[in-house]
Amino acid sequence: MCALKFRIFCLGFFNALIVATSAHGETRPNVILMMADDVSWECFGCYGAEDYKTPNIDRLAAEGIRFDHCYSTPICTPSRVKIMTGKYGFRNYTHFGYLNPAERTFGHMMQEAGYQTAIAGKWQLNGLYSQNEDCDNPLRPLEAGFDESLLWQVTKTKQEGGERFWDPGLEHNGKMITPQENAGNYGPDLFADFVCDFIQRNKDESFFVYYPMVLVHDPFVPTPDTIGDRSLKNANKEPKDPKEKKANFVAMVQYMDKLIGKITNTVDELGLGENTIILFTGDNGTHPKIRSQWNGRAIQGGKGGMKDNGTHVPFVARWTGHTPAGEVLPDLIDFTDFYTTIAEAAGVTTGESDPIDGRSFFPQLQGEPGNPREWVLCNYQPYWNKEPGQFARTADYKLYRDGRYYNVPADLDEANALADSVEGDAARIRSELQQLLEKCPEVRPGKLGKEEPNRPTHPDAPNLFD
Repeated sequence: MCALKFRIFCLGFFNALIVATSAHGETRPNVILMMADDVSWECFGCYGAEDYKTPNIDRLAAEGIRFDHCYSTPICTPSRVKIMTGKYGFRNYTHFGYLNPAERTFGHMMQEAGYQTAIAGKWQLNGLYSQNEDCDNPLRPLEAGFDESLLWQVTKTKQEGGERFWDPGLEHNGKMITPQENAGNYGPDLFADFVCDFIQRNKDESFFVYYPMVLVHDPFVPTPDTIGDRSLKNANKEPKDPKEKKANFVAMVQYMDKLIGKITNTVDELGLGENTIILFTGDNGTHPKIRSQWNGRAIQGGKGGMKDNGTHVPFVARWTGHTPAGEVLPDLIDFTDFYTTIAEAAGVTTGESDPIDGRSFFPQLQGEPGNPREWVLCNYQPYWNKEPGQFARTADYKLYRDGRYYNVPADLDEANALADSVEGDAARIRSELQQLLEKCPEVRPGKLGKEEPNRPTHPDAPNLFD
C-alpha cells in the first residue's frame, strides 16, 4: 500500500472510531439523499398534484415530514454544486456542468467521518461542455468523496446508441459500460438496483447514499411499465405529439416514485428504518413543455426561470421513530442547508474547511423546533443561455435584486409587483431582504455563454447570517 493510500486509510479508520456516536449521544444514522431531475411540487400527490400518482413519496411524507418551503436554483448544475458543497454560487460556481475538483463535498465530509459512501445517477460535473482541465478523468466522482459510483455522463456527454434511459452508457467506479453492453436495460433501474445492493452490502456499517436521479429529465420516453412490446430501437426518441409527451412524462414521474419505493422498502425490509434518514427533493422546476393540474389550477413548468415554478421544489424527510409522522412544516429550507444538516446527523463538528451558508434542520427531523432560517437566497448565474438574477425571499415575500417585490402565494405568476409604498410586515420584510441582498456579490448581467472567459468567484464574501 503506497504511503498516500495508507494515510487516507488511517484517517478514515481513526475518524470512524471517534465519531461512532452522534453529537446527541445516539448511534449515528445512515443518510440517503435522493434528488429528482426537473420535477417540482405540482407533480406529487402529497403536495396536491392532480395528474400524477406518487404513493411511495406520499407514504414518506405521511410517515415523516413534508416541508412546504424548500428552494433550489432554476437549473441543474448550480443546484447540484450548491447542495453538494453547501455554498452559494457566488463562492464557487463558474461553468455549467462543472464542479471544481478542489471543492469539498458532503461526500468528503461523510467519508472522513467513517461512513461508506456511494453516488448513483446523473453526474455531469466533469466540465465536459467547457472542456475544463482533467474533464476526461473517470475517477472524478470517487475523488469527490464517494467510495462507489454508478453514473451517467462522467467522461462522455452522450454515447452513440445510448441515452440515460434505454441502453445507457454508464461508468461504474471509473470503468465504462457501453450502450451495447447495457442493451435492453433501463438506466433508472440500474441505478436503483445499485443503490439497493450498496445498502444491502453495508447494512452493518454507517452509510451515506447520494442518488441524483436521471428521471424525469427529457427526452420524455416510455418506461418499462409503458413500453409494452414496442421495439427499443427508438425508445429514447421523444414523440412530437404534446399529448404523448405528457403521457410519457406522467409515466416517468410514476416510475420514479416506484424506484423510490423500491429503495425505501429495501431499507425497511433490512430493519434499518429507525437508523436511516431518507431525504427526497428535486433539483429545480419542471420542464416548460409540461403543464400540470395542481389544487384546481394549471401550473406551467418553470425550469430555467426564477419564479416559484422554477425554484420551489418538493422536500420530504423520514426517519422512522424520530420524525413526527405526517408533520407539515412551513420552515424555509435552502439547498445550502443539506450539507450542514447531514454533518450534524453524522456527529461532525464543522470547521474552517466546511461551508458557512447553511443552517441545519436536523432538530426538525427529530420533532424539535430547531432554529429555522428567516430567508432563502437564490444566486443565479447559469452560464447556460439563461437570464441570470438574484433574489431573497421568505415564505410569502420575494425581493429581486432589481427591486421587484412580490407576495408569492397570492401571485405565483409574479404578474403584479407590489408598490414601493407597502406597509407593516411587507415593508419590514422588504427592508430586511434588501439589506441581505446588499451583502451579496452582484450577479453579472446578460446571458454569458459557455465560452465567456472571465468568471470571478467570491469565496470570501461575508457570512450572510452575521
